[in-house]
Amino acid sequence: MASTKICAFDELEPNEAVKVEIDGVPIVVVRDAAGDVFAIGDTCTHGDISLSEGFVEDDTVECWAHGSKFSLKTGKPLNLPAYEPVPVFKVELIDGDVYIDPSVIVPV
Repeated sequence: MASTKICAFDELEPNEAVKVEIDGVPIVVVRDAAGDVFAIGDTCTHGDISLSEGFVEDDTVECWAHGSKFSLKTGKPLNLPAYEPVPVFKVELIDGDVYIDPSVIVPV
């Protein structure tokens, strides 16, 4: 599967989660304060809640329902009740645009 253009880099507000869906795969995209862009699975592994509706802080996104925080870099939960990681997807910046390939899960 090829990478899919999500948006222009400048359209992503720092520390704001955006939900996208590529070929049925829900993904949360976050641009952090340093300008790095991350893409992880959008569904909390504890409660089937959309992480894009949560809170972004530093390099984490927090599930609004139960408080589990997930690393944007590794997808690993940093606290309970979640204990399973979410997938981390490859992000490419090409000519000022953000591309994601949901078939390429970044090894951690």
